[in-house]
Amino acid sequence: MKKSDRITAPRLWLVITRSYRVLSLLAEQSIANAGLGLTDFAALEALLHKGPLTISQIQEKVLLASGSMTAAVDRLEKLGLVVRKASPSDRRARVVELTVEGKRLAASCFEQHAKDLEALMSALSEKEMEQLYGSLKKLGLLAAEKLDEEQTRVRSSQERATK
Repeated sequence: MKKSDRITAPRLWLVITRSYRVLSLLAEQSIANAGLGLTDFAALEALLHKGPLTISQIQEKVLLASGSMTAAVDRLEKLGLVVRKASPSDRRARVVELTVEGKRLAASCFEQHAKDLEALMSALSEKEMEQLYGSLKKLGLLAAEKLDEEQTRVRSSQERATK
């Protein structure tokens, strides 16, 4: 392998980010073809696979800001796709649940979205997908660990500065 062919960390980062960008755009296009926005789809998908959830639980599953999630649930409620109900375990909380129409739409949209993603990933063999999955998971876990260490260091530094 020539030195110019060597896969350096910056070169790999560039390939990962470019791939992620175009794959994300195609995934969002798949969702848009179903007539939904990304946030609405994410909420429906979480409710479809996890069952009734509070807005904060949906937010944790789809990693969105609470204002965005509340707006999405409001939209979905107006469309008759979800209902808010009192939580049986916490009278302060409201649980969001799919309606019959919401379940039908969520299942249909998710099925088509999954087919679209399968078509995209068909460029890889099953073995390549397993290897990529394992490698990206390993990289993501290490990055999350480093981020947590850095955030802990910064908080500790800030606490010392305020004493």
